[in-house]
Amino acid sequence: MAPDISRRHVLLAGATSGVAGTAWYRTIRHRDAHSTEAEPLSTDKSRERPGNRRNPDPVDVRGAVYIPSRAFNLYQMWDRYDPEVIERDLSYAKRVNLNAVRTWLCYEVWKDDPEGHEEALDHFLAAAADRDISVLLGLFDAIGAEPKPSRLEDTDPRTAIGLSSPSSIVLLNREKWDETRRFVRWFMDRYRDDERLLGIELMNEPGWESIRKSFAEAMFATAADHRGTVPLTVGSTSLGKNAEYAAWGSEILQFHYNFASDRQTFRTMLDRVAVLHDAMDSPIWLTEWQRTRRGRGFTSAPKPSERTPDYASLAPLVHETGFGNFFWSLMVKPAWIQPQRSNGVVNGLFHEDGAVWSLDDARAIQAMSGTSDFEGEERKRLPAWATPPQTEGADE
Repeated sequence: MAPDISRRHVLLAGATSGVAGTAWYRTIRHRDAHSTEAEPLSTDKSRERPGNRRNPDPVDVRGAVYIPSRAFNLYQMWDRYDPEVIERDLSYAKRVNLNAVRTWLCYEVWKDDPEGHEEALDHFLAAAADRDISVLLGLFDAIGAEPKPSRLEDTDPRTAIGLSSPSSIVLLNREKWDETRRFVRWFMDRYRDDERLLGIELMNEPGWESIRKSFAEAMFATAADHRGTVPLTVGSTSLGKNAEYAAWGSEILQFHYNFASDRQTFRTMLDRVAVLHDAMDSPIWLTEWQRTRRGRGFTSAPKPSERTPDYASLAPLVHETGFGNFFWSLMVKPAWIQPQRSNGVVNGLFHEDGAVWSLDDARAIQAMSGTSDFEGEERKRLPAWATPPQTEGADE
């Protein structure tokens, strides 16, 4: 059954925060923004207001976006699936007391080898469960470059980038949607009641192009026809879009805010979302966040000092509000999308050998569990494999 979330309900809840609902959504939309839960977030109205707790309780859902360090796109994650890498990385997540990860499947891999993809997924879910980590799992992703064959295999850090799924060839030909529906049915038939899953995300950020939104709605309808006990959701940059997703049957509200211009702006946004949360029955999760960064947009060129991870700049505020949340990303790697990559942006907490980019970041993230005693090696530089080769004639 779809949750009782009408557009009027969402907008009225936004208005109670002291600003007009529609203006608020423009404010928290995708301005710089680009989880999940073992249990629904508390709706106990007796809780102290967000941002006012000096000693906040542990956050129920403490997660990270996870894609292996050397996977430049989801095709590479699943086509070259390495059980040892997955087990190692998920063990790193436990070192900072995470209990959730968010990741996506790959339709292109499944189409070529459905049995192989299922075997890899079964291992992934088992490895996560062995470490008491739950998974928010997506099926399609609207963000990234066109998944051309040459890009699927590209591992050159100068050119390899995150890819959207499915391709525009599929999106623009509705007759080809029968195959993607088969992918959705395959997944729902096997995993709709899987207790290792926190949620099933049908598509990440489909709201920018009408064809992607139509595709996402159609795939959501297919999943809803096979709905089980695992809640369905849609990755969303803004809470405003969730009114439409709720009409499809979405049971979880998501919002993304990767780069806040400053801490006060981020705090104000979280406080306003908390007002909405108190007016809703559905959980609200911050499923992408990173750091403070001055600039006018998600793809704008940041200052050199703001191109690297700084989760400690925002983690305490996320902790205070108590939202289930996922930072981007668990593993250190060049930025996912091309504009960010071209600007030299780096994301991540753990290197492949278990060192962290920043001890302050590791402790701030671990603090959401109630302790911040993390110890380890700090290394604030990209690994050699992620550094673009020098051009001929460059200085040694």
